[in-house]
Amino acid sequence: MWALIVVYAGFTPGRLLIVMPAAWCGLEYLRGTLFTGFPWGVLGYSQFPASRLIQIGDMTGVYGVSFLPVLWNAGLFIALLWLTKGDWKGIRVSGKTAFASLASAGVLLCGVYAYGLWRIDQVDRAAAAAPHRTVAVVQGNIDQAVKWHPAFQIDTVKTYLRLSRSVSADMPRLIVWPETAMPFYYNETPRLTKMVNDGIAGLSGEILLGSPAFGRRGGRDVYYNRAYLLRPDGTVTGRYDKAHLVPFGEYVPRWLPFVGKMVTAVGDFIPGRAGKTLPWHDTALGVQICYEIIFPDLSRELAANGAGLIVNITNDAWYGETGAPYQFFEMAAFRAVENRRAVVRSANTGISGFIDPAGRILRKTGIFTEAAVSEPVPVMTGTSIYGRIGDAFVFLCLILTGMAVVTSAVRT
Repeated sequence: MWALIVVYAGFTPGRLLIVMPAAWCGLEYLRGTLFTGFPWGVLGYSQFPASRLIQIGDMTGVYGVSFLPVLWNAGLFIALLWLTKGDWKGIRVSGKTAFASLASAGVLLCGVYAYGLWRIDQVDRAAAAAPHRTVAVVQGNIDQAVKWHPAFQIDTVKTYLRLSRSVSADMPRLIVWPETAMPFYYNETPRLTKMVNDGIAGLSGEILLGSPAFGRRGGRDVYYNRAYLLRPDGTVTGRYDKAHLVPFGEYVPRWLPFVGKMVTAVGDFIPGRAGKTLPWHDTALGVQICYEIIFPDLSRELAANGAGLIVNITNDAWYGETGAPYQFFEMAAFRAVENRRAVVRSANTGISGFIDPAGRILRKTGIFTEAAVSEPVPVMTGTSIYGRIGDAFVFLCLILTGMAVVTSAVRT
């Protein structure tokens, strides 16, 4: 689709320079939003190691970072046509056009780099002045094959309590357990719930834990993928239900009802309210469960609703020893940049860790190991430009692409 648009709408070298990156970003955005969306593999994430280039994300989101390599490659392509004495759709590329294309891309990249240098310094100063809270993440490394077996439930609870006590000397104000860390219905399974509550009684801070939950709605049982915030005395002070469910994993889309007869393992989960934050001391926690962290608008809504910290709990055991857990962790870094919030991540089998508001990794764990680590993280306030305008940059790309297609249609 992207190639067709570029060939059709970029009918001059000058238009090509703009249409290539604009169409790319627009199509990435549509893929990430239409039909529930799946914004995995966005090109901008590949620039994670270039910390100064990705700072533009606090204005444009990750899609603005995607724009940069495509623009540079468009400039190189035009220059290559000139060097090989080629043409584009019958138009010979001149040296002036080649130079202007490369110069335009280069100037923009230099400007983005300079912005990154300036912005990192600003963010570091703001983070240093912000109040810090010590947070711990616990990685139980529970084998997915036995996780839900009743015979292993007590051992699972013991593992999380043992690991949580191991960081007691750091006096964490919050201890984060992963998605469905408790493989039972917390608050509905008396013996195991009491075991959890008794075990956390001596800890220094609140516990955020993942657990399935159920209730009644419209005369039928419904289920939730839930996070509970508990005081050390076992009092539940808040709960968050996953708002963006995994299609075919946690529910079957209504527009494909026949698939429900094919996918027997799909749960009848109900979504919670997007953007809901949990009060925590003098701030709020923005909780995201599993792959909710890869949807920029969900994190942006949490920051807009007062979240001073973004916490992602997940279970990445499904991915095995692939590159997915590493990609997942790096994608979370872009939510930190976009919203200028620290991100805390707890994963059952890893990768768990801490990301600062500039998108740099403060500390992380390995995969498929038990771990409990703590880190002081800044609790930030304020709203980034991206937080105020959202995906306006992508909408501009879509408008430019649409105008180029219409212009090409009229021309022909």
